[in-house]
This record gives sequence, structure tokens and C-alpha cells, in this order.
Amino acid sequence: MLDGMSDTPARLLNLLSLLQTPREWPGSELAERLGVSPRTIRRDIDRLRDLGYPVQASMGAVGGYRLVAGTAMPPLLLDDEEAVAIAVGLRAGAGHAVVGIEEASVRALGKLLQVLPSRLRHRVGMLNSATVPLLTGDGPTVDPEDLTVLAGAVTNRERLRFAYRAYDGTATKRLIEPERLVSVGRRWYLVGYDLDRDDWRLFRVDRLSEPFATGARFTPRPLPAEDAAAYVAGKLRRPSPSGTVVATVHAPAELVRQRFKPADSEIEPVDDHSCRLRSRSDSLEWTAMRLLSLDCAFEVHEPPALREHLRGLAARAHHAAGREPDRGD
Repeated sequence: MLDGMSDTPARLLNLLSLLQTPREWPGSELAERLGVSPRTIRRDIDRLRDLGYPVQASMGAVGGYRLVAGTAMPPLLLDDEEAVAIAVGLRAGAGHAVVGIEEASVRALGKLLQVLPSRLRHRVGMLNSATVPLLTGDGPTVDPEDLTVLAGAVTNRERLRFAYRAYDGTATKRLIEPERLVSVGRRWYLVGYDLDRDDWRLFRVDRLSEPFATGARFTPRPLPAEDAAAYVAGKLRRPSPSGTVVATVHAPAELVRQRFKPADSEIEPVDDHSCRLRSRSDSLEWTAMRLLSLDCAFEVHEPPALREHLRGLAARAHHAAGREPDRGD
């Protein structure tokens, strides 16, 4: 019998696609599907095993071949629907920092988008633009597209340009050598060497925009910490005058201590019904929501940016309360 599919790589891919279906395939059926002899199927099975695919064979009249779990994860073949579904799921996980799989989601998404055909990229984009997740928690969200650009620059050791908005609202342009993405709670940080400032810097990803990998490669520099996670932890623990919040809260000190972590805050009673709060935070949004969740009166003394943020929240709340919400059908 002459083999009908002489292109070995193409035949192996077709064989692998069939074996990824969760069933057992008789050798004769595989041979018929691919237009080759049973002997060729046996040789191709051996080739797949050499490539790391755990193909199990069973003997007997009803025996055959099937793909089983092995010791390592081999490459998988995905059809269009599967690729779109996985890309959408990874974008959701990466964009909202799913606990435990944040960095893995970004790496996997970057690899998938790198080889995704343009027609499928368009479908993924349409699905994400047409859906809005119901968010929980108080962390800011980031654009998964930005995360994949950052992850690609980290992996490929490419210099990276982006626009950045500092804590006080100052806008700058940065050129860095990215070292690592680190997820802390529900927030993403980028560790990199800032070429204009000739020093290591920590960037909140939700504050950067327009990331662009320049294509210029660089040699990694020694990080001034055990690893990127340790560097981020040290930076976040460091006191920052611009991130210190001072407020008088008209509630008992014990109630306020339940809302603010003791490690980050100092709460001193003023009297039985009010207290003075000093708290270090790199997030105006987080602090504002924590203060509002106390459901009591308070006055912010520092920083001015927090007072401005609260005024913005109040204006939006006033506008939203001006009419009855549309509750749908």
C-alpha cells in the first residue's frame, strides 16, 4: 500500500490532532483517516513519542492508541474555537490578577497571541470589547494587551518605551530595560532599569500606557535585591512622604483599626468618638474607598491629591444620583 500523505510533518500534525480527541483510535482507523499504511502509523507513533508525546498503545482486537498524561506538558494543537476561548480566558485572568496564576496567565497569553492568526485576534478583540466583567475587590484593572507587550519585552530582553503617570499626576515618558512583572494582591508592578535616570525603578502597570517594545536588545543588569519579588516588597515597605495619608475620622479608633492594616497605619484616639489616622498607601483609590467604607464623617489633611480624588468621586456620585437608574427589562 502506498502512503497517500507523503509530507511527514503535516501527517504527524494531523495524527496528533486526532490523538488529542479523548478516545482510543484503532491503528487501522488512523491509517484509513490519513491514507497511509498501518506500518507508517506505527512509525509515526514512535516519532511522536520521541518528541515527548505520551502515546499509549493497547493490544487486542479492540486495542488502539490514545494520548495520555505524561511527565511534561507537550505542545497542543488547538482549533479556532479552542484558541479563541483560551485567549479570552487568559485575558480575563491576566487583566484582573487572578490569585495564583497571574504571571503564568500573562506568559501563556503572550505566547498564544504571538502565533494567533489575524482573523482570530479580531474575534478575541470583539469578544472582549463586547463584554464587561463584574469586578470584585478594590484593585485597579490593567489592559491585558499592555501586559502581553510588557511580558514579551521581559522575555525577549528588549528595551521598552511607555508613558507613565506618577502618584502626583505628573506625566513622563520612560525608556527602560524591563526585568520582571510582579503581581501583588490585585495590582501589577513592572521592575526595570530606567536608562534616563540611570537607576532601578518600580512602575505600577495601571499607571503606564502606550507600551512599545523597541526591538533593541540589552544585557541584563544585576538587580539590587535577591529577586524581583523581594525588590518590589522592599519598595512597597519603604515610607514615602507623598504616599502618607493623614485624616481625622469621626469614629472610635477600634473601628478604624479593623479597616486599616496596623502595619501600614497609625491610629491614635482623639476622644471616644474620633481618632487621627496616619496611613502609608501608594493608591489613592484604595485609601478613598477604605475611608468611605467606614460610613462616618472624616476630614483629609494630607495629601491634597486625595482630597481632589474624593471631590471627583463626590461629583460622579452626585451626577449618578440625579436620575433613576435604568434597570433593564
